[in-house]
Amino acid sequence: MPATPYSGLIRAARYHLKAARGSEATYKIDKFWSDEELLNIATRGTTDLWAKLIDLHEEHFLTNDGTNVSLAASTSTLTGVPTDTFRIYLIEPRNITSTGTARDVSFVPRDYNHMEFINARAWGDQTPSGGITIFYAMSGAGAPNAAPTVTIAPTITSAIDLRFVYIPTLGVQNYTTASTNPIPGESDHAIIAWIVAYAMAKESADKRPDPGWLAVYATEAQSLMMRSVPRQEQEPVVVDGLFDAYWSY
Repeated sequence: MPATPYSGLIRAARYHLKAARGSEATYKIDKFWSDEELLNIATRGTTDLWAKLIDLHEEHFLTNDGTNVSLAASTSTLTGVPTDTFRIYLIEPRNITSTGTARDVSFVPRDYNHMEFINARAWGDQTPSGGITIFYAMSGAGAPNAAPTVTIAPTITSAIDLRFVYIPTLGVQNYTTASTNPIPGESDHAIIAWIVAYAMAKESADKRPDPGWLAVYATEAQSLMMRSVPRQEQEPVVVDGLFDAYWSY
């Protein structure tokens, strides 16, 4: 089943809004809530679900960039970091095969004020072919404002092309009613409930979202989180022993 376009979610939400009811509760387009207004509400609900899902650390939105990011010689920041980067998952040399001259370089996250990071900044340029550890720290506002700054230490004597694996933001500011719901796990009902709850604020005296529909959203969101973990349940045919790593083969 293909992902649902926002036009479908908006249509479903209108069935629950008073201004959308005609005779015998049939659906009709109205001007009280425009599609643009309801899309704006829907994308905020989408972002709320995205934030909940990424905190499960089940990597639903993991993105592997093996094209754009690199580390130049004698430079303390990465170039080509994607503008939608929210969290870094992995950095490694793009070529980790036997032909890769920097295949043994390891990138390890550290706070900028960590003692290892402080020491590494004083080392000067290092040769990446020898297999070294490069510490990195992400700073700056990051997405959706701009690409974050990824600072590294120590610097290196020759450039490395990198594989940059990260969690992106959704870019909902570019969505239209033709865009599809990007939240996995059958999340349509949660977004519909969010739309109705916040749309009803427009017709209420206190301009607050409808508490009943907010409760529906909360229940649907919680169910979505529960069914999204774990993503893999199969049992391995062979189970690793607790002390297997200590044996010599």
